[in-house]
Amino acid sequence: MSTPARASEEAALVLFSGGQDSATCLAWALARFGRVETLGFDYGQRHAVELECRETLRDGLRAQNPLWKDRLGMDHTLALGALGDISETALTRNAEIAMEKDGLPNTFVPGRNIIFLTFAAALAARRGIRHIVTGVCETDYSGYPDCRDDTIKAVQVALNLGMDSRYVLHTPLMWIDKAETWKLAEDLGGTPLVSLINQESHTCYLGDRGTMHPWGHGCGECPACALRRAGWEDYVAEKTDA
Repeated sequence: MSTPARASEEAALVLFSGGQDSATCLAWALARFGRVETLGFDYGQRHAVELECRETLRDGLRAQNPLWKDRLGMDHTLALGALGDISETALTRNAEIAMEKDGLPNTFVPGRNIIFLTFAAALAARRGIRHIVTGVCETDYSGYPDCRDDTIKAVQVALNLGMDSRYVLHTPLMWIDKAETWKLAEDLGGTPLVSLINQESHTCYLGDRGTMHPWGHGCGECPACALRRAGWEDYVAEKTDA
């Protein structure tokens, strides 16, 4: 959604998983808001190693920009094990990743982003925060319906009605692909930020941190790795052609 004219005087809460998209969104928020807090969720995800990347990324962002260091506030982690308990998916179970009959990949965790945003709004209410930033995208993604723009707009309306508030849900990646996400990171923090996200963020659904590819750590085979690899290769090709 739109960024307020006096954003530097306001606070934002970033849904921060430790992945490429959320790390880029965190840098985007730090460039705009006067105080930025982060929120991660432990829901029994198969790639829980992503949670271990979060503080390394936060430290790296602090080190890269004195303004970001001053603006980066508290980090929060919420345990949502019940979501994993009720989700029969390849993201929360040791199951082969495949497409379902409904056309969605079995990595789709029903209701995940809706639940995340609801808990984020509840935390934001306690922290005096109006702006919530999430890295969902419907341009270059796995087809999850809770990543779509219509879903996020509907959730914003529901939260504001149900909590009698004026939250603004920001989706800076909604209409850009993975190559453009890398380019956004470059625009925000140059090569150092691109390198930080490349080396320290985690995307792989299988939680592989042992293999380092040109585009980052991962198994190289799962849908998340495929998207990240393709985006990186397009980003590098565009830089080469420029």
